[in-house]
Amino acid sequence: MHVKGFTHLHPTIDEAIRGTYAGLGTPEVTDYLKKLGITAVELLPVHQFTDESYWGYNSIGFFSPQNTYSSSGMAGQQVTEFKQMVKNLHKAGIEVILDVVYNHTAEGNQLGPLLSFKGIDNRIYYHQVGDSPEYYMDYTGTGNTFNLSHPRVLQLVMDSLRYWVTDMHVDGFRFDLASALIRTDEEFGSVSSFLDTVAQDPILAQVKLIAEPWDIQSYHVGGFPVRWSEWNGKYRDTLRAFWKGDDGKAAETATRLLGSPDLYASDGRSPANSINLITAHDGFTLNDLVSYNDKHNEANGEDNRDGSNDNMSWNCGAEGPTDDPAINELRERQKRNFLATMLLSQGTPMIVMGDECGRTQHGNNNGYNQDSKISWMDWHWDEKRQALFEFTSQLTALRQAVPLLSRRRFFGSEQVAYLRPDGEEMTADDLNNPNTHCLALFIDGLRVSEQTEDGQDIGDEQLIWILNAYWEDIPFMLPKIGRKSSSWEVVVDTYTGQVNPTTPLRQAENPLQYRPAHRYSCDSSN
Repeated sequence: MHVKGFTHLHPTIDEAIRGTYAGLGTPEVTDYLKKLGITAVELLPVHQFTDESYWGYNSIGFFSPQNTYSSSGMAGQQVTEFKQMVKNLHKAGIEVILDVVYNHTAEGNQLGPLLSFKGIDNRIYYHQVGDSPEYYMDYTGTGNTFNLSHPRVLQLVMDSLRYWVTDMHVDGFRFDLASALIRTDEEFGSVSSFLDTVAQDPILAQVKLIAEPWDIQSYHVGGFPVRWSEWNGKYRDTLRAFWKGDDGKAAETATRLLGSPDLYASDGRSPANSINLITAHDGFTLNDLVSYNDKHNEANGEDNRDGSNDNMSWNCGAEGPTDDPAINELRERQKRNFLATMLLSQGTPMIVMGDECGRTQHGNNNGYNQDSKISWMDWHWDEKRQALFEFTSQLTALRQAVPLLSRRRFFGSEQVAYLRPDGEEMTADDLNNPNTHCLALFIDGLRVSEQTEDGQDIGDEQLIWILNAYWEDIPFMLPKIGRKSSSWEVVVDTYTGQVNPTTPLRQAENPLQYRPAHRYSCDSSN
């Protein structure tokens, strides 16, 4: 979430503190987050930054909370206000994670301003091109790359991290473009003084560490050390492609649902190390992902040249808002498909501010400079938006009620199976068939012997997911398993929006006509 954007338009928060740290610490916010089932908030950058970026990815003061987010003053009062916000969120059982930008600064390239580091010691603070101190290696897309391979620069960053833990009491960090932090002057570093220093630091051992495991020239999902979690870009891309009906995505979708063991199991990490996301601040919102085929960034003033052209989106039959009820119904169903998949997958789900209620940026996929209604949370909801919020809240309640949905260990092959529509187990050929758009994941809790963190049995529920990304109905035969005199009951149905977190889970042998993700005319690519 964005500190300003989340509360700037909130109708019941005192207008004097909307869009501030104090606003985020109000009961209106904490009650909302608790109802939604949120246990941690990740704040877009709050290190002091220059004002050309609404998002805040132009840091210039690594020890200072952004002063414009303070309602009580800018001469140090922002520190006290930030601490109180953290205290209030903690009291509500919500952790605070900071998105930190140590990979570059606001000084830019050779044409950028001289604000601090260039004038202090330009050669050590930045990766430079050969022996030319006026030219900078740009692995970040901002004109420069901070040089954490130098001991004094590394000391600065480590002192900053410790300060935010010990003095400001945050619970963890998400490192923007983390691959850039472990580069040498030439390449992505397999041996990194930054990673080594973080690994042995007793203060940082207490907090969560999350990598955005790429920069503009490298992609290292699954490549960070054991203590690190990662934004799982492969999860995002696979599920976007699967639910819009792309061919050949069944096998990888099956792997992503189980917490991406191909990425995290071999080095001792757990499913929780996979931060599962469908959307992020940079890119389409969930609503826009199912409403636009193309970006619409004209408001940014760059003639629509900025922002990604590869969004893996599908507008469901019309570009942008439409009065066609069939298209609107399909879009709501697709939102539910994405949310249900993400919130019930193994791993750590991440919801972007407003996706739970269908927030739109009107097709803008790069709102970095939009301190406007394009980026602010809209709190005036119609019935459709309220229904999506309730659906999302019920999913998080279900996740918390069924420990099998968030295990600390990866499932073994004897505990899960993938099923075809005829109820038989899928073969490798079935999963890898490019025309496979429907699969079921069976989780057999009877074969799981594990306890939750509070010592309770993890449960013996038997769960079946049926994911139909095909554009027609597919009859599905449910298998006979386990107990006698029982029948399967639907707990989540994204077609109708039904969620029953308290329904007992039972099984039988009746066929289920499983409805499609897409019931609308599709072109050949869908």
